[in-house]
Amino acid sequence: MRINIKLHQNDLPDDLKLGNLIAVDGEFMGLNVRRDPLCLIQISTGNNDAHIIQLDRSNYKAPNLSKVLNDKIITKIFHFGRADIAHIKYYLNIKTNNILDTKIASKLARSYSDNHSLKTLIKEFINIDISKQFQSSDFGGKLTESQLKYCANDVIYLHKIHNELTKILEREKRIELYKDCLKFLNTRVDLDLALFKDDIWSH
Repeated sequence: MRINIKLHQNDLPDDLKLGNLIAVDGEFMGLNVRRDPLCLIQISTGNNDAHIIQLDRSNYKAPNLSKVLNDKIITKIFHFGRADIAHIKYYLNIKTNNILDTKIASKLARSYSDNHSLKTLIKEFINIDISKQFQSSDFGGKLTESQLKYCANDVIYLHKIHNELTKILEREKRIELYKDCLKFLNTRVDLDLALFKDDIWSH
């Protein structure tokens, strides 16, 4: 499949129409939110286009992107959104609304497996073996073609994967449980940002 990668500096274009169901991912300098800056946001509308926004880390002014992420009508599909949404809230100072998450869906639907990585889901549901070589790489500087392709792969398959997982959740009567988990996701992010890393339900 040919991927059409569009790199945007600082923000989404004013005239870009994304529709009401998008896949979203972020790239950071590491997983420590307060230490490791948010560098990129990737968005796909479910076709072969991947929009990659290289943020201005001096001010993080991205009004068009922020409006999309905060919009309560536009649905956003993440994979392990907990990390992305935390970075978005900390650096863009906005709440991400109307969230779906393929990792949460996978853990509830695919109880036959202990592996819920995006690479595994793409292989199982789309039969494509993607490279995760650049998962740990420097996204803070000039981006290589290989990095851009890696970023695109993180979003262009999420629509299809979420559709397939939803079928299993509905068949196994776990869809309402999934929806309830999604309602808690922003609260889990707030707990992370408040440095409550442990399971608050544990003894």
